[in-house]
Amino acid sequence: MALFAIDALAGKPFKDEVLDLVQRDAMESMDAREILTWAVERFHPRLTLSASFGAPEGMVLIDLLHAIDPATRVFVLDTGRLHPATYDLIDRVRDRYDKVVEVVFPDHAKVEEMVREKGVNSFYESIENRQACCQIRKVEPLRRHLQEFDAYVTGLRRDQNLNRAKTRKVEIDPANGGLVKINPLADWTHDHVMEYVGRHQVPVNRLHGQGFPSVGCEPCTRAVAPGEDPRAGRWWWEHEGIKECGLHVQQEFDGSGI
Repeated sequence: MALFAIDALAGKPFKDEVLDLVQRDAMESMDAREILTWAVERFHPRLTLSASFGAPEGMVLIDLLHAIDPATRVFVLDTGRLHPATYDLIDRVRDRYDKVVEVVFPDHAKVEEMVREKGVNSFYESIENRQACCQIRKVEPLRRHLQEFDAYVTGLRRDQNLNRAKTRKVEIDPANGGLVKINPLADWTHDHVMEYVGRHQVPVNRLHGQGFPSVGCEPCTRAVAPGEDPRAGRWWWEHEGIKECGLHVQQEFDGSGI
């Protein structure tokens, strides 16, 4: 599909507008490379990729964006509790793509206060404590960092869990000031992701080969057994509801979600 067909708002700031139904439906028919090309042309340099370096989707997006424009930006949220393998992958990406990975840290004063009041590993004690930890270490740093952008890219896929089943390829994110949230892999399957990784020799977190389909913070991630739900290794001690850190919680905003 020609890019101009869905870029009727060219020259106008998307954060001040909500994409109408026709435009969003047009985006749904585009493939990942087309959407990323449009995003780079439309938003760069006020476009960034949010990559956890703990999921192959983010690595696929780094590879795709690098082929479109090597100057595209990428950031990672360093919670202070990541696996050593994740830090190693950040360095591998720097070397392979000659890419500056912007590392975003939480507010140290808030981390210190939380640890002083609740302990180092309070997240094991209750869902509320775990969500509070994610809020300080991930959600707040994300919102602070995204303030300098007009749009950001994520590796969300619809089949990752029920909370993501209605993910659109292009959405408005009200939780982050009305930024445009771009999910080019929304309609990809895990097999599609891994086929791309193998075909293009994309570097991924080495823990994937040790039974970790998704790698988050070290104390909050474990390997999963064959046939077990891929998300079972995240916050495995919790048994209620859909387990999310708060970065991609489903909301409703003029029908676009986040």
